[in-house]
Amino acid sequence: MEFSSRGRQKLARLAGDRRELYPHSLQFYLEPPTENISLVEFESFAIDRLRLLKVVENLGVSYLRGSDSYKTKLEAELRRLKFPYKALAEDDYEARRKDHISHFILRLAYCQSEDLRRWFLQQEMDLLRYRFNELTDGLRHKFLEHVNLSFEAVSEDLKNELTNELFTSTPGITMAKVKEQMFYKVGLADAVDLFRARRVFIKDGFAYVPLKEIDAIVSNNYRAKLSKALALTARSLPSIQSDERLQPLLNHLSHSYVGPDYSVQKNTGKISLEQIDTLSVKSFPLCMRQLHKALRDNHHLRHGGRMQYGLFLKGIGLTLEQALEFWKKEFIRGKVDADKFDKGYAYSIRHSYGKEGRRTDYTPYSCMKIIMSNPPSQGDYHGCPFRHSDPELLKQKLQSYKISPSGITQILELVKGMHYQLACQKYFELTHDVDDIGFSLNHPNQYFTESQRLLSGGRELKKELSNSGNSQQKSNSQESMNSASASTSSNTTAYAELEGLEAYFTED
Repeated sequence: MEFSSRGRQKLARLAGDRRELYPHSLQFYLEPPTENISLVEFESFAIDRLRLLKVVENLGVSYLRGSDSYKTKLEAELRRLKFPYKALAEDDYEARRKDHISHFILRLAYCQSEDLRRWFLQQEMDLLRYRFNELTDGLRHKFLEHVNLSFEAVSEDLKNELTNELFTSTPGITMAKVKEQMFYKVGLADAVDLFRARRVFIKDGFAYVPLKEIDAIVSNNYRAKLSKALALTARSLPSIQSDERLQPLLNHLSHSYVGPDYSVQKNTGKISLEQIDTLSVKSFPLCMRQLHKALRDNHHLRHGGRMQYGLFLKGIGLTLEQALEFWKKEFIRGKVDADKFDKGYAYSIRHSYGKEGRRTDYTPYSCMKIIMSNPPSQGDYHGCPFRHSDPELLKQKLQSYKISPSGITQILELVKGMHYQLACQKYFELTHDVDDIGFSLNHPNQYFTESQRLLSGGRELKKELSNSGNSQQKSNSQESMNSASASTSSNTTAYAELEGLEAYFTED
């Protein structure tokens, strides 16, 4: 505890020295943090930002960006997670610091593949666009100066001279607004999107952009900078991968699930083996329904499928004894006799329940883990159908499950946009005949639990989901996290400081 107190005192001194680093609540994250932080703070900041970006993704598909509902829900999440939400606040240093550091941590975690970079870039852009549009006109002007986007303001005399042209060339603006609104002269290279959409007046090689439209230019500028920065950070991957402090944490974050912990079951023994066929149709997500059908058809699953499906069944309440009976009955209907099953497969089932080997109580796979790791090959049935299936095959599967043509179109559009979890969420809505499920879907066992709650009117199979905080500490990749902590004691791990992280974000 004394060490903890000293750590907080040191951070307080550092905070006093660094307040000038955050003159604005909004930034382009051009300079990496240079202070030392504890492993606890490192992981806490990263998980909170990941939660925020997941909400940004979900809201961006569920609501019109910029609508009142979108803004209200996003501001509520920023408040809850203690990120900057109102630029007028001058005393939100800790929130600005958290915003700065957490961005760079996730940049490290999400630079590791093209899919991860693309997802991170899109959510960060949407977040910046929302926060920029919440600024007052004066603060927007100050921010533009801060990030060296100081476009020349159109003088009142010139604006009066061009009033009619500005009115006719700028959609959604009244003559009175033209006189009130501040306009900027922006080079065509910076305003190409607005020019293509015919949303600005063009004269002498300049676009006359109203302040309300400047967010498109800010977003494009930010995209270019962040895209380049992610590529630069990716070049540091060999150094990151050799850093035993960081690599397990970063791998965990890039595949991270930040919802309730489904390893602790309140439903153990409440599911009978006879129910599974019916439940697979009514309450299994598509990935598990696919695995169950393949198992029934082929009487066998490869290792990846057994792990994904077996842990899911464990999560919905199958006991070890039920699991052994379930798998054995199915396998001996195929080419595996009882003796071979007992010698070759029963051990791995007991191992997944923490009864063999290192006695690790394995956690059911989250959506992110299924999407991002161990893609299926020929003859495999594991993975995420929305991520790993050919779109035409996915369409045929959805048709066979009696999904409406319009619903299939909506799902395929989400898949095309790489919103795989949202596609699964739409599948839930269509199969349960609800317009809005009211939660963000992140886990196959969450799908099952919410389905059962909906179908039973909340009376049966209720799961205690109040322990969501535990999931921050419990990884789906237990082995990698265990290896990270093995080299240090619990006390030193909690308050050990990470130093020199800025080296990963800069040129050699």
